[in-house]
Amino acid sequence: MKTKEVILSFLSSRIKSLFYHIPEEEFEKIYEIRLRVNKPLILLKEGQYYFVRSDGYLTKKLEQAFIVFQKDIIDTAQLMSDYSMYALEQELKNGYITLQGGHRVGITGKVVIEKGVIKTIKYFGAMNIRISHQIIDCARELFPHIINGENINHTLIISPPGCGKTTMLRDLIRLVSDGVENLFSGITVGVVDERSEIGGCYQGIPQNNVGIKTDVLDGCPKAEGMRMLLRSMSPRVIAVDEIGKMEDIFAIEDVMNAGVKLICTVHGSSLADIQRKPVLSELINKKIFERFVVLSNRKGPGTVEDIIDGINLNSLMKGREL
Repeated sequence: MKTKEVILSFLSSRIKSLFYHIPEEEFEKIYEIRLRVNKPLILLKEGQYYFVRSDGYLTKKLEQAFIVFQKDIIDTAQLMSDYSMYALEQELKNGYITLQGGHRVGITGKVVIEKGVIKTIKYFGAMNIRISHQIIDCARELFPHIINGENINHTLIISPPGCGKTTMLRDLIRLVSDGVENLFSGITVGVVDERSEIGGCYQGIPQNNVGIKTDVLDGCPKAEGMRMLLRSMSPRVIAVDEIGKMEDIFAIEDVMNAGVKLICTVHGSSLADIQRKPVLSELINKKIFERFVVLSNRKGPGTVEDIIDGINLNSLMKGREL
């Protein structure tokens, strides 16, 4: 199923009708559909926020905006759960659910606490439908900089939010797994996908192309997942998104001590920025990472600002652009 067909199949009839006239190629440019009770429906399209008129056309004028009713959100949630909200309780503990195709839906509302822990969310007040976009070969030019013969350099991708780090990581995983003709043969990769954003798994099966030699642990905490993969799947490379907790750092050291290579991401604007974070500064000072890749949104998501040698901290780009 195409992206538009998948997304529309989960929307309430009133919301769905807004998108019928939009061509598939235009729908692919939408990154978020935000529904809030008694507030305008908002789209994020090509980096800009738009309201939607009742005839489905986009506008910047608030007075023309289509208003979302509570029934729209209730009906959409029922469709997303196949009319069994109980089946989604485990996912709702994390504040989101994952749809077929790897699309993720963030949900807010009344949080139900039981014995001090979150049990579920009810009385939904808002939804953020984040449409998955896989950009095949977006990491192709970066790839030669993170390989070392038939092995991989320990690599940390540094990026502010919204600059394409997960998309870049996903494509690097695919390239490492499948290989690149005349350059790299391809090796086994283990992915810990704590927030279901890399593989976009639906019922345990990756919906995104993460390569033929890749195994994905979906919805698993990073630290536990890295150790599970070491014990069970014999990966040559482990990939994780958004490290930062102390338990992540301990698990990373276990991975590296086992001789397994690591590709991961972290929120930050530069190498100097993450060096100021106590949890990460020790890893940098130990020169554990062999490559740092700095991303920005300067020319759109995934702009590679710098590639840095992790040992001597010299730039490998030398004024060039990828």
